[in-house]
Amino acid sequence: MTTMESRVAIRATGLRKSYGKQVVLDGIDLEVPEGTVFALLGPNGAGKTTMVRILSTLIAADGGEALIAGHEIALEADAVRAVIGVTGQFSAVDGLFTGEEHLQLMADLRHLGKRAGRQRVDELLQRFGLVDAARKPVTTYSGGMRRRLDLAMTLIGDPRIIFLDEPTAGLDPRSRRGMWQTIRELVSGGVTIFLTTQYLEEADRLAHRIGVLNRGLLVAEGTPDELKRLVPGSHIQLAFADAAELDRAARAFDGASRDDESLTLQIPSDGGIGSLRDLLDKLEAGSIDVGELSLKTPDLDDVFLSLTGNPDEQKVTVR
Repeated sequence: MTTMESRVAIRATGLRKSYGKQVVLDGIDLEVPEGTVFALLGPNGAGKTTMVRILSTLIAADGGEALIAGHEIALEADAVRAVIGVTGQFSAVDGLFTGEEHLQLMADLRHLGKRAGRQRVDELLQRFGLVDAARKPVTTYSGGMRRRLDLAMTLIGDPRIIFLDEPTAGLDPRSRRGMWQTIRELVSGGVTIFLTTQYLEEADRLAHRIGVLNRGLLVAEGTPDELKRLVPGSHIQLAFADAAELDRAARAFDGASRDDESLTLQIPSDGGIGSLRDLLDKLEAGSIDVGELSLKTPDLDDVFLSLTGNPDEQKVTVR
């Protein structure tokens, strides 16, 4: 691998997949740097799980190519499987086995050896808070415990790249936040996470970059903040101590919306640093005394609805 290639964990170029006449992926391009979280969003049926299954070598693409840790998925499937882990959206555990038995089975499948396997199992039981339940059948586990066991099984082989397909689906808020913390810890250790999720807050909290998949196309890609700036409605709100300062500011900013009751002024903005700097310079030049300044931007819910609600939406990539 080249130096540049080694810094890219996942690269897809022109990936295509259809089922009969239904086009699920229509030429997807993306890159995921090592040690980051990439979240793929999209409505039900958008192709998120299909994308994960292709990148993890579970199914073949109809066209295009993808590199995982520098290995071509179509030509080097075994090498790809050696460096990845996959946790599906549905728990992959057998209720009749204990948590310990599940992990030991995975260790055996990974050919870790008796001593190394036992050590890895014990380490993961401890890491995921499953020691007390290790020898209990999984039928006694809560949903959160099952998902932790799923992820622990994925980590048996110490993968460099992990695909998490809706890993917190159906979990209560406490269990979901526990999973988020685990993901952050993995990434801080250099692991790359490719995440699909229906929870927009989850993507906002975890992802370095987000892609939005709709009708087979990656219609937008960027950081959470960059995507939020794609949607109109960002504004800077200024609050004043008295009506006189509000009047002065309203005269200085054409097109601003004022609220005399709350003594605030809302100024349209693209949410960027440049527009904020221009506004501050204008306030200083006019000697306008502002009591409080806040930036209001659309959230990912607004972005998602905007980008997936229009069948003619074209791709918007933010770099």
